[in-house]
Amino acid sequence: MTYQSIKVVKGRGGWGAGLTLTPTDSKKIVLSVTSGGIHPVAAKIAELSGAEAVDGFTNQVPDAQVMCAVINCGGTARIGVYPRKRIPTVDVYPGEPGGPLAQFITEDIFVSAVTPNEVTLADEAAVAAAAAAPASGEVDEKRVAYEAKKAEAKAAAKSTGGFSGFVVSFGEAIGMFINTLLASGRQALKLVMSTIIPFMAYVSLLIGIVTFTGISKWIANGVQPLAGNPFGLILLGVITAIPVLSPILGPGAAIAQVVGVLMGQQIAAGALPVQYALPTLFAINGQVGCDFIPVGLSLGEAEPETVSVGVPAVLFSRLITSPVAVLIAYLASFAI
Repeated sequence: MTYQSIKVVKGRGGWGAGLTLTPTDSKKIVLSVTSGGIHPVAAKIAELSGAEAVDGFTNQVPDAQVMCAVINCGGTARIGVYPRKRIPTVDVYPGEPGGPLAQFITEDIFVSAVTPNEVTLADEAAVAAAAAAPASGEVDEKRVAYEAKKAEAKAAAKSTGGFSGFVVSFGEAIGMFINTLLASGRQALKLVMSTIIPFMAYVSLLIGIVTFTGISKWIANGVQPLAGNPFGLILLGVITAIPVLSPILGPGAAIAQVVGVLMGQQIAAGALPVQYALPTLFAINGQVGCDFIPVGLSLGEAEPETVSVGVPAVLFSRLITSPVAVLIAYLASFAI
């Protein structure tokens, strides 16, 4: 099999320095994790490079065989799953480091806002530069030697015992405690600033648009007949959990956010009884997590057979459990 090196660069509004990818006999899979079959970007990468495009939503491929992963995430948990494994990641959305795994997303392993137009054959100079570039995380011998000497000095101080050993041990424990708190606070603040606040702003803007344009009334009037009775809520739960729709509605849960706010407004205005709040919540969230099933199985290092059976099994089980959850919530709502 003849393989070609390709160059993947960021698109408009994207992030990353670009990737130079070269398939080999042992690493030739382009994993498309976009919950919609083989994405055009994954197909283009496979076509130009001679690699094989595989739908990661229905197939599990060992990480050692993956040349790159193609995802569609705007900056939540999924965006950092493959960079954490040091698998080159191509995001078709204009994402950037964000979410709980943001620290693993680096320019040498990630590029975003990619369309088929940003995938081209690499020239020989680019391939040579990529091969000559030091690998990320390359060991710095001087740094290692310094850390070894520091560790030896600490061990020697501890071994002396007495007051000196106590001071060293106590200082080390306090330092670890403070550094842990600082690191946790830094990561929490970064997560809030880069992920939570932008998403809140997006949802607020979306709600403002649909309210100003009158779309909110149309959605509310369309959903109200379903939300106004238990059988309609059960039907709404079935619709949101349909295996074809649920992976599409899952990312960001924007639809559930908007419909939830609109239904909350209807309940607050007295148009709907308050006891419908709980079953409505379950009815509009039947799709939650359905787009993350293959990624979750991958994180759990599931076997290929498990993924091929597990994804449709979870999707179809959600089609059953979603209306059942709505019914249970409706019965429980009488206690509110």
